[in-house]
Amino acid sequence: METLPNLRNELKQEYETTKKFLSLFPDGKNDFAPHEKSMKMMPLATHLAEIFGWPHFMMTTDNLDFASGDYKPAVLTDKAGLEQLFETEYEKSITTLNSMDEEDLEGSWSMSMGDELIAKFSKYEAIRHALNQITHHRAQLGVYYRLLEIPLPGSYGPSADHETF
Repeated sequence: METLPNLRNELKQEYETTKKFLSLFPDGKNDFAPHEKSMKMMPLATHLAEIFGWPHFMMTTDNLDFASGDYKPAVLTDKAGLEQLFETEYEKSITTLNSMDEEDLEGSWSMSMGDELIAKFSKYEAIRHALNQITHHRAQLGVYYRLLEIPLPGSYGPSADHETF
């Protein structure tokens, strides 16, 4: 079985679902958070958009060292910027996945904090981790939307707001 067609397809499906969620991002709610320990809504949505670039980053590097200071999260202030970042990151990753061979998934990729290893993956496992992070953070954003009475689009079928039984 070839893995790359499945990864491309899954990334595209997550892109389509996430695009619906980001299109609903409300004006004036950038700093909303359901709890003091929760991320504010714009940084959460920005992080979600950035994750769409991770497959590209993971395939073009071997490590992310947070201690080096090279990673700087995007800071956005409006929905237009959020949607643009999302599109740019997705395009980078889908282009990378489209130009790869199966063997490229066998390399290794890791996250560290200086000398402390946080995680080590094969390139395939790293991309799967990114796809899982998309699902996780989109679900968090869905909770924020629910608390703000924003009807949720379906993710893997209809939502309670769009039931068609």
